[in-house]
Amino acid sequence: MTGLSPLPRAFYDRDTVDVAHDLLGTYLVHDVAGEERVGKIVEVEAYLGETDLAAHSSRGLTPRTRILFGPPGFAYVYLIYGIHFCLNVVTEREGNACAVLVRALEPVRNLSDRTSGPGLLCRAMGIDLRHNGHDLESADLFIAALDEEQPRQVVARPRIGVAYSGIWAAKPLRFYLEGNPYVSKK
Repeated sequence: MTGLSPLPRAFYDRDTVDVAHDLLGTYLVHDVAGEERVGKIVEVEAYLGETDLAAHSSRGLTPRTRILFGPPGFAYVYLIYGIHFCLNVVTEREGNACAVLVRALEPVRNLSDRTSGPGLLCRAMGIDLRHNGHDLESADLFIAALDEEQPRQVVARPRIGVAYSGIWAAKPLRFYLEGNPYVSKK
């Protein structure tokens, strides 16, 4: 795993669904007090901006959503249910307010806690509100490309926990690697 380097900003500056697909199989890397924690991304959800009623940005620009409206390649981290942090990566050009939620990781290095679910993976990776707005091109928290192209079967399903969003709840915008045991919900 040595030699991992951050994906370039151009990776995130594309269609959100394409970024979501391409994040599967990449590595989330976080240096926590000199310990490099690494997990392979195996499940994500795409959020398509202000028209997507499941997206935080559907309420417009607020202090909380400011990061979503900014440039791509930054972390949008928020607290849910008052106890869990969730990590999203901002996608598309500035102003589009799109993002991809990282839902599950397959542990690769220095991860002993559960990583199947967005709150659990943030706890295991040591990610919290201090990382909101973090530049994912940095050396201490980033996403790295695969070592080599691996064959993969991607499954598309509706997102989890967004029943309030009407027709958006049924859209197949959750993607995961078929057969991976670390996916949060099959």
